[in-house]
Amino acid sequence: MTSVLVFLAGATLLVFSAEKLITHLVGAASGLRVPLFLLAVVFTGVEFDDLTLGVGLNLEDLNGVALGVVFGTALSFTGVVLALAAVLEPRVVDVPRDYVLVLAAAPLVMVGFTLSGPLTVTDGVLLIVLFVLFIGYVGARELRRDVAVFRDAEVYEAAAVGGWRSAVPAGMAVLALAGLVVGAATTSAGTQGILVTYGLEGTVFGATIVTAVLTLEDVFVTVESFRKGVPEVGVGNVIGSVVFSVTGKLGVTLLAGDIVVGPDVLSWHLPALITLTALAAYFLSTGRLRRWHGGVLLALYVGYWVISLLAFGGAPVELD
Repeated sequence: MTSVLVFLAGATLLVFSAEKLITHLVGAASGLRVPLFLLAVVFTGVEFDDLTLGVGLNLEDLNGVALGVVFGTALSFTGVVLALAAVLEPRVVDVPRDYVLVLAAAPLVMVGFTLSGPLTVTDGVLLIVLFVLFIGYVGARELRRDVAVFRDAEVYEAAAVGGWRSAVPAGMAVLALAGLVVGAATTSAGTQGILVTYGLEGTVFGATIVTAVLTLEDVFVTVESFRKGVPEVGVGNVIGSVVFSVTGKLGVTLLAGDIVVGPDVLSWHLPALITLTALAAYFLSTGRLRRWHGGVLLALYVGYWVISLLAFGGAPVELD
């Protein structure tokens, strides 16, 4: 029973923190005149909990699992997070073509690095530099425009109508983000306790549950932003997180040690990531996320899991 209460407490904190994070992001962007998309990329795109986990795994010589964290996150953002947002709250989304192209091209960055042999510390530094350049590009592009794409007056008007406009400083967004991380950790602990208590623990089932739990915070952030009429936050979350996963997150993880890339990464996991991300980018480029778009992405993600587990004996997942 304790595990169930822990799970419910964590899930409640996730919902509350997601709501507050979006509120403060919009309020901070409005008050400071900072591009909303840039704030979304920085505050929600950088997955601090996953990043910490990846570094810890690599320090423990579990570098294969550490690499799995990268793939698991990147795949879940298009196959689960964006997919569920489209299914539950289909929306018109005006995403600039260059941002869509960045999303589609992000996984391709890993091709050259993985083909060159073991991923090294040097590769990590280069990947971190690429993520910094991405942040710089987004900031410069948004600030250079007379009306930034994700700082459009209509976005703030929609936020104000929903009672979102807030004078709370940007520091509150950091606090809300901390709530998301704590909520995710608490929910994960509760879930694992439930599996042990009720005898449901198993490699496949446990991995699926843990993966689902660790993506809850991002599902809440993205779906809530779509529901509140500010899908720009959700789109920024997805694009920023995918780019961060294959550049910054992998880069920082590599600072803890080299990673040997297995043959299944090149033959299956990386092609799957490239395909799913490219399809998600195409759906975004149409200007409207429809329910069937989300259904296709979710179905492909499930198919990826099934094939991975049956053909390769396991999938890269976010283990806690």
